[in-house]
Amino acid sequence: MINILFIGDIVGEDGISLTLDLLPRLRSDFQTQLVIANGENADRGKGLRVNSARRLHDAGVDVITSGNHIWESKKDSALNASIPYVLRPHNYHVENPGKGVHEVQIMNGLVVRVINLQGKSFMFPIDCPFNAADELLGSNGRQNGINIIDFHAESTAEKMAFGWYVDGRASLVIGTHTHVQTSDDRIFPNGTGYITDAGMTGPHNGVIGMKKELAIRRFRRHTPVYYELAKGDLRLNGLVAAIDESNGKCTNIRRLNFSKAEYNAGKAN
Repeated sequence: MINILFIGDIVGEDGISLTLDLLPRLRSDFQTQLVIANGENADRGKGLRVNSARRLHDAGVDVITSGNHIWESKKDSALNASIPYVLRPHNYHVENPGKGVHEVQIMNGLVVRVINLQGKSFMFPIDCPFNAADELLGSNGRQNGINIIDFHAESTAEKMAFGWYVDGRASLVIGTHTHVQTSDDRIFPNGTGYITDAGMTGPHNGVIGMKKELAIRRFRRHTPVYYELAKGDLRLNGLVAAIDESNGKCTNIRRLNFSKAEYNAGKAN
């Protein structure tokens, strides 16, 4: 059995700092063999720079996934640096920098494949993620090794439909992007672990990481506002999943949602 830790969308320097602070204990307490984190919002709320990617990796994050905001790092982009453990959604056009699949060798030579895909509903139209899944996983309905998918999408229905679509072919489907953790963690009938959204690691004293006053103004006035990160109520969101390495099926999935103080007090959800 292998344990995989996934850290939900890391937002800003506060999110990075909380991750770096808690990660050594998390790896030890949950006896994880692989750590994945979504880092598309790590740099001031949008994008991922080289230095941030390396700090996370040096601290123990094995693979960093992303989504539509990964393209907003105009300077020192981790994608442009061709860092192998930094992914962008595979179903963007092939001429874009970066890649959407990364293989990690863990204990006893076991290889885990991490896949990053992005949905289409209410987002910029890109190649079909369902077709991309068939390309990567095969369409015979059988598990082929251990495949972990970060499915970055706006629509909860699209995420759930995708989870059912790859049930039995993926070990784990983790929804990201909306920053609000859902309570529907489950294992589908053919062994695929699933959650609609893993949540957000960073300041929860706001609106999905943004200052609440700015978010309220935007929704009341219907005009753009300059994005500024919230402060306070730092929380780590994510999950831990157990995968049977003999067949690639998920056997257990557990949501994580806590502050540093709650974790220190043994009150981790």
